[in-house]
Amino acid sequence: MWERRFKAALVDTDRYLLTCYRYIELNPVRAHMTDDPADYPSSHHHNAMGQPAPLITPHQQYMLLATTLATRQAAYRALVDELVEEKHLDDLRQHTQQQRAWGSERSRQQIEALTQCSVSVRPRGRPPKPRKIGTK
Repeated sequence: MWERRFKAALVDTDRYLLTCYRYIELNPVRAHMTDDPADYPSSHHHNAMGQPAPLITPHQQYMLLATTLATRQAAYRALVDELVEEKHLDDLRQHTQQQRAWGSERSRQQIEALTQCSVSVRPRGRPPKPRKIGTK
């Protein structure tokens, strides 16, 4: 069912959640599987077009897009039509691959304080060995 090992990352809801939604909805488009996210079976059918999906519970950030169902769906379609900036794509991919919290600096600091664990993305590769004193 899954292509690779499942990965998950905590997402800060303010600005980052809907960017994550857009990233997911546009994956089939980026993979050249379709030209339109509506042509691929996903949550887009529920969020953008109102098709019933009993497994989907609307998130509060999605509900805040508009006050009526029709305008919310139109706002979601417009949101998905906006391309996700390449910086956000790279950032989201790195955080997901390393299973790190994705969000504002403030939210990451709060999570680190609560969990006593680093949630920052680490650079690729092994950390350099410490140099001994007196060596080059």
